[in-house]
Amino acid sequence: MGETADTEGQVMTAFGTSGLRGLVADLTDQVVYAHTRAFLRYLAEIGEFHAGDAVILGGDLRPSTPRMLAAAWAAVLAEDGQPEFAGYLPSPALAFAGLTARVPSLMVTGSHIPFDRNGIKFNRPHGELMKADEAGILRQDMTVDAALFDDAGALRKPPVLPDPAPHWLALYQQRYRDFFGADSLAGWRLGVYQHSGVARDLLVTLLESLGAEVLPLGRSADFVALDTEALRPEDTVLAQRAVAEHHLDALLTTDGDADRPMIADHEGRWWRGDVLGILTAHALGAHTVVTPVSSNTALELSGFFQEIRRTRIGSPYVIAAMQGALQEGQMPVCGYEANGGFLLGSPLTRDGRTLAPLPTRDAILPMLTVLTAAKERGTPLAALLADLPPRFTASDRLQDFPTALSQRYLDAFRGKDKVANLAAFNTAFGEIAGDAQHMDLTDGIRVTLAQGGVIHLRPSGNAPELRCYTEADSPEQAEAMLRKALQIMNGWRA
Repeated sequence: MGETADTEGQVMTAFGTSGLRGLVADLTDQVVYAHTRAFLRYLAEIGEFHAGDAVILGGDLRPSTPRMLAAAWAAVLAEDGQPEFAGYLPSPALAFAGLTARVPSLMVTGSHIPFDRNGIKFNRPHGELMKADEAGILRQDMTVDAALFDDAGALRKPPVLPDPAPHWLALYQQRYRDFFGADSLAGWRLGVYQHSGVARDLLVTLLESLGAEVLPLGRSADFVALDTEALRPEDTVLAQRAVAEHHLDALLTTDGDADRPMIADHEGRWWRGDVLGILTAHALGAHTVVTPVSSNTALELSGFFQEIRRTRIGSPYVIAAMQGALQEGQMPVCGYEANGGFLLGSPLTRDGRTLAPLPTRDAILPMLTVLTAAKERGTPLAALLADLPPRFTASDRLQDFPTALSQRYLDAFRGKDKVANLAAFNTAFGEIAGDAQHMDLTDGIRVTLAQGGVIHLRPSGNAPELRCYTEADSPEQAEAMLRKALQIMNGWRA
């Protein structure tokens, strides 16, 4: 029982680009319990979990998270583990706790996807679960005692979670206070858009500890699904109004589980995650940078880095490529995704301070890095953008777009005949984009156009969504091409 299916065979819960994901209605206690036990059985099989070992659990602020945490807690007990509750904290903080203690950990989170969905991100004692590990989990026997659950798959006697152990979140905060220094942001006035992000209080406390004046904004009791690669019009308006009304040097926020950053400069302009990634890697002095194929090509054009490696989309692929670079002796090594999540593959030392590796998506490091870099230069945050060549990306997605439908249409562009593939793409998109020159099938369909632009189509790995990324020499060109491409794609629903 590796995944759940309805009577028509449609997968309702499955591993996506980053952990187990599905509709809350399908992620019953029984499903969570079975997959958590399978995770620990797999770790036992490879010698990374034994009876009596600790397992650290945490979660985000979705309404369904506490219930799923209780089911996972029961599963850890059933495998003779010792569950420890780290609380509601960022995914990278939970991962850092497990790495520090060298024990398994799991985070109940749906990250950026809507509140009617959720998931579990599993971590091995030394880092994130990789794609090969998913197969190891899914081959485990997931048969459970049916008497533990009612007809709806709910635990008849769910455990009561204890108060969280606060030292794990404190350890994560200390990581950045120690590296950046107590006065590194002194004199800056920063806003924190809190919404329902699990880092909403942490960000305020951390920025204040670095010397900044901090203004919390927009706290929400309802869950807000903030997607850093598909900003809503209201997100743009919010940033522009906030920086103007409150005279902010920058506005910061994250997605739901704080592994994807969002930062707007004093002009109220949200930075793209891949632009943030380039500037962060440069400021940290990276030798080798790993990023998925969807990220902006300003990375190569900048000339900042000695080695660049491109991968499929998803942190497991970025991590695998970072590990390969480390095995070849390349350091410092880091990675980032188009969503802005930043992964540190090797230690960094600056001014006698060392930052330990954290090879999982993190929202805090990139935001603090560019803020302190601008502060050290004595310039506004926006001035850092002048370091980059003019390449601009736009992205959005069609929601409620079945993955099978996405794959069927994309298959028309990825047959055995490369010339025919380009011709098919020209028939579909040539009127809005010009001639296709090159097609990259690393992840979805990424097409380089004769005039230098890019259109990249890709089904989401976490939800029934079809994503589109465009790249051009101006933001207006990229946005116009994106909107026209989405109109064409939307016509595929018929």
